[in-house]
Amino acid sequence: MSRYRLQPTPAQRQRLAEHCGHARFVWNLAVEQNAHWRPGLKSGPGFAEQCRQLTEARAENAWLAAGSVTVQQQALKDFAQAMANFFAGTHRRPTWRKRGRSEGFRVVAVKPGDVRRLSRQVGEVKIPKVGWVRFRWSRAVSRDAKSYRVTRDRAGRWHVAFAAIPEPIPAQGNGEAVGVDRGVAVSAALSTGEMLHSPGLREEEKSRLLRLLRKLPRAKRGSNRRERVKRSIARLKARESDRRKDWIEKISTALARRFDVIAVEDLKIRGMTRSAKGTGHVPGRNVAQKAGLNRAILASGWGRLVERLEHKAPGRVVKINPAYTSLRCSACGIVDREARESQAVFRCRSCGYAANADVNAARNIAHAAGHAVAARGGLPLGGPVNREPQPDLLLVGSWC
Repeated sequence: MSRYRLQPTPAQRQRLAEHCGHARFVWNLAVEQNAHWRPGLKSGPGFAEQCRQLTEARAENAWLAAGSVTVQQQALKDFAQAMANFFAGTHRRPTWRKRGRSEGFRVVAVKPGDVRRLSRQVGEVKIPKVGWVRFRWSRAVSRDAKSYRVTRDRAGRWHVAFAAIPEPIPAQGNGEAVGVDRGVAVSAALSTGEMLHSPGLREEEKSRLLRLLRKLPRAKRGSNRRERVKRSIARLKARESDRRKDWIEKISTALARRFDVIAVEDLKIRGMTRSAKGTGHVPGRNVAQKAGLNRAILASGWGRLVERLEHKAPGRVVKINPAYTSLRCSACGIVDREARESQAVFRCRSCGYAANADVNAARNIAHAAGHAVAARGGLPLGGPVNREPQPDLLLVGSWC
């Protein structure tokens, strides 16, 4: 999706907020209808039945009928798709939506005349029962967009995202492959030796965020002061998220243009970032440290980077088994648990090869991708030299 910053008037903001409230109300009703479903029991009403019930609800409630039926029906359609994804095992079960979180709605059947450009940096989009709402024309809007989604983040900013399949970036045809090792200290290390860092908040912004987080518990619930503090925190968080997303877009585009094959580890990020607090009977250990690690992983944008690579370079992203990539020597192939001297230093005790630990892991990823592509019938890709490993009782595993 291509997202743009909306610039609604105060009256339009109120109407957009009403649309969000209607969509949230309809979604939560659908969640409640399916909340008691268990395997072996009769499922809740489907999309067609829910649309019929929506018609009855609109006839009985004037405040609901004042909203857009398109917005409300699409909330039901989104819920039906969410349930289908849940049954397919690809997503979690849809849950309740809260005011101020996950605010937004979708509009379909968009016509070419519903989006127009007014000037070099200003465009307009037609929203049902709201009218023409201006947005910042930061780049061209795809003519193939058939729907769009309007959202509001916690910082109070409105955005519109047009649904259109972007054109993939063509491969250079040079046969080059790159391995990408995702980490916390180094967000992305490439097998070429480059180390990339995801941008975050500056030091003064971090200090201000810390002061606001300390001020929040001292503000009375429901007070204007507490709302101001929450908005200030949300703005800083949104600034950090925007910088990370911008960095991911630029890095994924550069990698898709430079290399024919991009190799990444097949990481289970959801499991890696699961809480370690445990239960009341079996409490977890090092819960605070694990929570900090989880935040650092999510702040590095591991999942979104691979997702955008798959969008921009379809069929050219290879996922490999992450086992031993950080412990294996990319020069001789020996796996040595003692070779990782620190977070940043890798020194092989067999052949003497030394390099940054993340770069060494990235080269192992590229090497494994070369084997994977060759096994599928493709041309072997360039990678580290596969020397014959030296026998050592302290070393386990090798390229052989």
